[in-house]
Amino acid sequence: MPTNIFKVLWELKKNGNADTTIKNISKALFVLADKCNLDKPESVKEFIATLDRKNGYKRQLCYSYNKYVKVHGLTWNKPNYHVSSKMPKIPQETQIDCIIANASKKLATAISISRDTGLRPIELMNIRLRDVDLSKGAIYPETAKHGSPRVLKLKKSTLNMLNKYLAHIYVELNDNLFGTWTSETYGKLFRHTRNKTAEKLADMSIKGIRLYDLRHFFATMTYYRTKDILFVKQQMGHKKIETTLVYTQLLQFEQDDNYTCKVANTVKDATDLIENGFEYVTEMDGLKLFRKRK
Repeated sequence: MPTNIFKVLWELKKNGNADTTIKNISKALFVLADKCNLDKPESVKEFIATLDRKNGYKRQLCYSYNKYVKVHGLTWNKPNYHVSSKMPKIPQETQIDCIIANASKKLATAISISRDTGLRPIELMNIRLRDVDLSKGAIYPETAKHGSPRVLKLKKSTLNMLNKYLAHIYVELNDNLFGTWTSETYGKLFRHTRNKTAEKLADMSIKGIRLYDLRHFFATMTYYRTKDILFVKQQMGHKKIETTLVYTQLLQFEQDDNYTCKVANTVKDATDLIENGFEYVTEMDGLKLFRKRK
């Protein structure tokens, strides 16, 4: 690694920056170093300006290079690339279930946990066995982005899946649940399985589902179920309520979505439906009717 880049990364490490932050800045600096002289800010600025890439990518390059400028005592007028806000798309649960059904046991378990908890991919990949209460189906994550601590609940079906997965691997209390997988590994495997599922079912809308959309799905469904935006904020690990408020808009937008309806003939049927996210609607002819958004 070039000494000038290493110096920046080492300063970030000493200042307590997260490893993922350091990794992303490292990638950006190597991209710039391949095309520019990092010690000439104007040339770097011109290169970024001529890139045929979205503003979000350009902004990340500027953010990373700004670290280089500060560490090496350079000066520049940092460009301000504005990134327009965009409403996230919420996948249907039936689509998520199809991806899970076509995934390996390990990947299916990870996707199910993401759906049930809204954990960021990096948070999930950092979960250790000691962070999971297997008797209660509770996960105690280390929240990323300096957000609020929280405890998250797994559905019974996901907990069963997790236990079956753990029964086939050797893992100690301080080991990560998913071994050496990183968030990048997780994302790559998710996209591969998602695309295979879309082609198998001839449903190209599935190809538009991003791994991070599972987090949006969790937030929207949690708000739909509780109507408590502060609870959603806490469950998502957000620092600001403004970040969470977007999910109230998503729910209003999707008010006309279809529902999956089920009938419970026994107490066990009703219990199973509730554990799988169905809500009670009414009773007709002695039968209890439940529904859940698709």
